[in-house]
Amino acid sequence: MNRWERKIAVVTGSASGIGKAITRALLEKKIIVVGLDIQNEKQKETVDNRENTMTGYYPLHCDITNEDDLDAAFLYVKKNFNGVDIMVNNAGVIHFQRVIESDRKTFEKLLNINVLAMAVCMNRAIRSMRERNVEGHVFNINSILGQKLLLPYLSELDGFNGWNMYPASKHAAVALTHTVRQELGLIKASIRVTSICPGIVETNLTRKFTVIEEASKKYSKLLPEDIADALIYTLGTRPEVLISEITLQHKEEL
Repeated sequence: MNRWERKIAVVTGSASGIGKAITRALLEKKIIVVGLDIQNEKQKETVDNRENTMTGYYPLHCDITNEDDLDAAFLYVKKNFNGVDIMVNNAGVIHFQRVIESDRKTFEKLLNINVLAMAVCMNRAIRSMRERNVEGHVFNINSILGQKLLLPYLSELDGFNGWNMYPASKHAAVALTHTVRQELGLIKASIRVTSICPGIVETNLTRKFTVIEEASKKYSKLLPEDIADALIYTLGTRPEVLISEITLQHKEEL
């Protein structure tokens, strides 16, 4: 891990949940973190209450669905830190409503945040890495629902019939991750790309949807720190080692 000290990581959705845990874990390894998040109050709270481990944290307000916002964020990184070495695409949203009862606006929101923003961030970060000819690592925090669909009978029993475009967006995100990984491999770039697919995680993401929150109480969950630990382990492996995908589940999760 020593080779990553004082390198620059950009983390989307850094103000809470998995993103916050990843931010803390990177900072503990003496990696500088530029956090992108639209939650101003949560970012301010993080900064105001930061401990010694939060030294080196630079939070930026950023709507990742707005290309101008993203370009401004990456320009900030270039001007202040020379460029990006580690990109963590963590920000994501869900919407609990059946596709057959939903609308285009909802579909677009899920795809814009979960897929298109990830693609733009990868594009900008990898461009920065290649321009400087440095070792880089891109992490996309995906989901087990990007690898498979819940069993229909289990979904109905547990009240989970209503994931909307979330599984479709995460399948797209997983495919996008591996597409970019292959592109980089073919040109022999010194940039690794890893997809991390967690199962159920204890975060605020589902709490505004009562049916999901109540149903998920039946299951043991991962902690955000579990995902952060997996990322740190992967980052610390030799440059010749590529961990292309990690699936994490609580041992009691089906």
